[in-house]
Amino acid sequence: MGSNAIQQVPTNTKGATVPFWIDGKEVVSPRTFDVYNPALGKVVHQCSSATEADAQAAVDAAARALPAWRAMVPTRRREIFLRAAALLEARRDELVATMVEELGVATQWADFNINTARDFTLDVAGRIVTVEGSVPTPQDPNTGAMVVKEPFGVVLAIAPWNAPYILGTRSVIFPMAAGNTVVFKGNELSPKVMWGICSVFAEAGLPDGVLNYIVHSTANAAAVTSHLVASPHVKKINFTGSTLVGRAIGRLAGEHLKPVLLELGGKAPAIVWEDADLALAADQCALGAFLNSGQICMSTERIIVHRAVAARFEALFLAAVDKFFPAAGEAPLLIHGPAMEKVKRLLRDARDKGATLLLNGGFDDNGGVEGARPGVAAAPRLRPTIVKGVTEDMDIYRTESFGPTVALYEVGTEEEALRLANDTEYGLSSAVFTEDLRRGLRLARGIETGACHINSMSVHDESALPHGGAKGSGYGRFCASGLEEWVRTKTITYRW
Repeated sequence: MGSNAIQQVPTNTKGATVPFWIDGKEVVSPRTFDVYNPALGKVVHQCSSATEADAQAAVDAAARALPAWRAMVPTRRREIFLRAAALLEARRDELVATMVEELGVATQWADFNINTARDFTLDVAGRIVTVEGSVPTPQDPNTGAMVVKEPFGVVLAIAPWNAPYILGTRSVIFPMAAGNTVVFKGNELSPKVMWGICSVFAEAGLPDGVLNYIVHSTANAAAVTSHLVASPHVKKINFTGSTLVGRAIGRLAGEHLKPVLLELGGKAPAIVWEDADLALAADQCALGAFLNSGQICMSTERIIVHRAVAARFEALFLAAVDKFFPAAGEAPLLIHGPAMEKVKRLLRDARDKGATLLLNGGFDDNGGVEGARPGVAAAPRLRPTIVKGVTEDMDIYRTESFGPTVALYEVGTEEEALRLANDTEYGLSSAVFTEDLRRGLRLARGIETGACHINSMSVHDESALPHGGAKGSGYGRFCASGLEEWVRTKTITYRW
């Protein structure tokens, strides 16, 4: 990776141990852990498991690469990003197969991940030259001043497994585009997928040490993460994941006075008003709730319907769910066992406290799993589940399920709808369905979320729009003008 020419790098680690990328080289650790395909219930490969020493090696490599990378003219950085985007397309079949192999997801979801990662990379390539300073006028006529933007330095990027090409790529391209170098801490459920991101950038000619990749077993998470955050070379952190872990990262970063961008969990509301196109609302809510088995931080978990159209909406919603996620098809997959147990616990608690199931996805029969074969563990699958009659004393009222569940509520006024929509610690995304744009904008302004989508689903992330949350869903923004997150402002004055 030492030059800007396209490099020949390994593109397939099938049957081998997934390595780290440190200083432009693949490093295989003697310490490994098993990686399971949840759909098959079996080990598909091993992955190197980082220690604090491996983490430090990655940080040191990033620190060494920083002076040359930050000094590189933006147009040359842009060329590398454009090559990386082209390689994401050229290697699509391989990268999609890796995600299916490792996570057991549908090919369509993996394909969508590649499309979005490529689009993000292209968009950021075009924005690299847009970071600019200013020349203000000081009070003293004999003094000049300038305000410049500088990269922070080494950035720690941590991304989750649920949309690994999208979220992994997003976590590294914005800091790198602004002139920072990166230590990328991958997820133990999708290490080979995230290795693929680094492989693409290496092949595109990214200089050695600009992007370094490590991953570790669950047992080493606290030690390795603490070491990385505490490192004097690491100047800023971005973390995408659960609110629980995000709070821990935020506390740790605060101890070391380091800025952190957090994109955390959500419990997105969708408000369906009486004048809405109910067929459109039903389709969008079905997709927003159950895409990727509801394992998206922006997934719709609460649908708040005007009671005048509640019965009609329910019928249309049930039909939409069956259209997109037919009962005759394979049940959606939850990536690992603990997720299934959490969803089952929330649904049992709601049922035991008086909620009813408008659609029972089978959480209470045979553990909600399918696909058991001799010698192979059953895959954790659960069909879409719709709950009615949820009250504040039920755990599902406030807890993010991160699974294929959604609760329906009925209201009569906008005030009721907003109170219910905002009665949560989360604030990532939301949706409003109405044919009255004035009402839609009024409700959108009243919902305490980082984004609100009028007449489209809550799951929405594109490179042209700022993306991030409010309240317990984090702070800071990816996408759009997100390069500003990765430069700090310096004021320089001078006397004539």
